Amino acid sequence: MPDLLVLALGAAVAGFVQGISGFAFSMVALSIWAWTLEPRLAAAMAVCGGLAGQLFSAATVRRGLHLDALWPFLAGAVLGIPLGVHALPHLDPARFRFVLGVLLAACSVGMLLGRHLPSVARFGRAGDLVAGAVGGAMGGLGGISGAVPALWCTLRGLERDAQRAIVQNFNLVTLAATLAAMIVSGTVRTDMLAGLAVVVPALLLPSWIGSRIYLGLDAARFRQVVLVVIGIAGVALVLSALRAG
Repeated sequence: MPDLLVLALGAAVAGFVQGISGFAFSMVALSIWAWTLEPRLAAAMAVCGGLAGQLFSAATVRRGLHLDALWPFLAGAVLGIPLGVHALPHLDPARFRFVLGVLLAACSVGMLLGRHLPSVARFGRAGDLVAGAVGGAMGGLGGISGAVPALWCTLRGLERDAQRAIVQNFNLVTLAATLAAMIVSGTVRTDMLAGLAVVVPALLLPSWIGSRIYLGLDAARFRQVVLVVIGIAGVALVLSALRAG
């Protein structure tokens, strides 16, 4: 019973954050679930819950496909997802959460405090592909697919709805592919269905509330929300890693 309550709490909080930002379900959920749940169960629930949340968000916050801008990210994800899924069983979960948390927190704080974001325009589509590959690998490691593409889109200075469309559709495709790979590899098992039956209903209403808040944000506020979400999730991941260590 305590594990089910933790699952529901993590899904509700993560669904709310995902509704606002368009990503970050897995980062937020894992920062809560990592305190009590077995790592492989937490990773599987993060992917399943993240995908369910993205499907719900796509139906409630439609921002188009933007395929011309999206395809380099997806091409990179094709390369990154198998690497992440393959590495998951061999990874030290605490060390991974610590390193990832430090990087995310440092990047978000630096970007929030900096007066001017560094220019990445010269990297063009190659940079998009690399960001997609890293996002795909992180998706395979536990559904954390949206953080790097979101940071990259912020650095590129993309308009709010364009960024939301890219990250939302990237997450949809990446999480669906990651879930399929996890099923094939045996990471997702039938005994996890009870957890999934808790996660999906718990995220729906908070996700809808978050999406209503998103619609009222201007571009500058949306950028701040994205960076704050990434920073808080990074700190939470570090704390959970230190506790596990």
